[in-house]
Amino acid sequence: MNTGTLYIISAPSGAGKTSIITTLLESLDDAEMAVSHTTRKPREGEVAGKHYHFINAEEFLSDISENKFLEHAKVFDNHYGTSKAAVDVLLDKGVDVILEIDWQGAEQVRKLMPEALSIFILPPSKEELERRLRGRGTDSEEVIAKRLGQSCGDITHYDEFDYVVINDDFEVAVEQLASIFYANRVTLNKQQQINKQLLDDLTA
Repeated sequence: MNTGTLYIISAPSGAGKTSIITTLLESLDDAEMAVSHTTRKPREGEVAGKHYHFINAEEFLSDISENKFLEHAKVFDNHYGTSKAAVDVLLDKGVDVILEIDWQGAEQVRKLMPEALSIFILPPSKEELERRLRGRGTDSEEVIAKRLGQSCGDITHYDEFDYVVINDDFEVAVEQLASIFYANRVTLNKQQQINKQLLDDLTA
């Protein structure tokens, strides 16, 4: 039986992670983003079950106590988490599942699913990171300075991951990320799952 692989993808704010993943999924079959649970209210245009699973705080805290999350965090006044059961359903179907989470969430997931593969996306320089953060044009100097400090702190955790992709050239970064998925799909273990009958016939 072919089971999917769980991929953890992390990056500092401003590295371009979300854009890279979105572009990757446009051309990669049998791969999906995990849909997180959250206690915050839906924003305009958000669809329940597609962007997030929206639940109340009482239900979320109950799920934490029952160890139903692979990872979870409280951001400001709202909770966010990834359901282990929901991820397992996709993996059992042979779908590769992507968790777009920070390094702290990645740490939580590795403890429960050490077989997960993790990828860290880096900017090509601190100067470029700052340029990208300023390029959003919506934040004050104070917010930019805070985000930059947070991002620089996040970067120090890059060596906890299996793969590192540097987003200097966007198209190259997408190709490098895709290559990790494609290479993993032809490992010995995967081929023995997917093509067991063929391999048995060839070696009979």
